[in-house]
Order: sequence, then structure tokens, then C-alpha cells
Amino acid sequence: MVDKVTWQKAGRVTKPGRYLFRFGWLTVTAEDLKVWQQFPEAVFTLVKKPDADPDTDEYHLGLFELPAGPSPEKH
Repeated sequence: MVDKVTWQKAGRVTKPGRYLFRFGWLTVTAEDLKVWQQFPEAVFTLVKKPDADPDTDEYHLGLFELPAGPSPEKH
């Protein structure tokens, strides 16, 4: 089961909408895209939609994490 998704795994979608992936349907909002455009390596948590049909896997993007970069060196 996929529980997190990157922009790359989401096919670098460029428009808000509802997209079908191996794990089910994913709704991407304009706000989600703004995060990915600013932070292309951001990883979103998938959140199952509570009002979705029980026979359909419907998700939206929840909280996101930024990958840890190298620590800045102190001089």
C-alpha cells in the first residue's frame, strides 16, 4: 500500500484534478501544485477520503514533508 507520494510518482501533474494511479484515485488541488512547484522533492501523505465510495480508493494529499538536506557547515 502506498501511503506517501512525490510529484514524480504523481507524474508531475501540472493541473488540479482527479487522477487514476495504481493505488486509486488522487485529487490534486491548486494548493498542492504550488507546494510541488516551490518544493519539487516534497513528499505528501495520502489521505483516504471519508466520503468516498467504499469500493473505490479515493485519496487527497495531506501533510507534506521536505527531504532533509545536508546540514550547513559552520565556519
